[in-house]
Amino acid sequence: MTTHVHTSLRHPLVFRTLEVQRVETLTPHMRRVVFGGDELRGFVSAAPDDHVKLFFPNSRGEIVRPAIGPDGPIHAPGVDYSPMRDYTPRRHDAGANELTIDFVLHGDGPAASWAAQAAPAQTIGAGGPRGSMLVADDFDTYAMFGDETALPAIGRWLEDLPAGKRAEVFVEIPERADRQALTSRAELRLAWLERDGAEAAASTRLEQALAHWAAPPGETFHWIAAESARARRMRQALVERGVRKDGVKATGYWKAEG
Repeated sequence: MTTHVHTSLRHPLVFRTLEVQRVETLTPHMRRVVFGGDELRGFVSAAPDDHVKLFFPNSRGEIVRPAIGPDGPIHAPGVDYSPMRDYTPRRHDAGANELTIDFVLHGDGPAASWAAQAAPAQTIGAGGPRGSMLVADDFDTYAMFGDETALPAIGRWLEDLPAGKRAEVFVEIPERADRQALTSRAELRLAWLERDGAEAAASTRLEQALAHWAAPPGETFHWIAAESARARRMRQALVERGVRKDGVKATGYWKAEG
């Protein structure tokens, strides 16, 4: 079997203020926000599943970021810091100086609440990406298993894949109306798995799809992104099938409460 070499890149940590340029409702549970501003210049995102840390207005409507020391963020006592969450850069257009972020609308958390009311000229803070993991490009097939929080990374990855590759994609979404138009130059097989009212953390639709799926001939890279416990279980299922370490990446994009 081929030894596949993945490449890790480190980027200088840069904090930016981003300004909303325009907003679009993609589906009932996904809102797209396109950011710009002078501070976006020089932004780098090298991998489809990179993440930036976004800083949202605090209780006073201000963006207050922690200072960065040699061991990481420094939080002074008594300071009302901005809530922060990790998000995937869905698209970066350096020529237009625009960064697109897709937000899942899933309740009243600081990110979803902000995205639901986002409008042009509003600003938020951003930091990173700190690094990128470039998956080897010599696999025959790229299999992706993710819930709606993984859709920005999946959509970007599909757009990046060249002709001559295969993509086997399974996406769990809240309902049929949350399907998006995903395109790729690669040979694409796409399955939408609708929860139709089931709780995202308790659903097993992705796990069932993985259990009944067989990789096509050739070598396959498996990418998983979902609720943390579910992502771990799916990774373990692949390990038990004999999938090698360099053939899988599983990430918890969020964690169920309790």
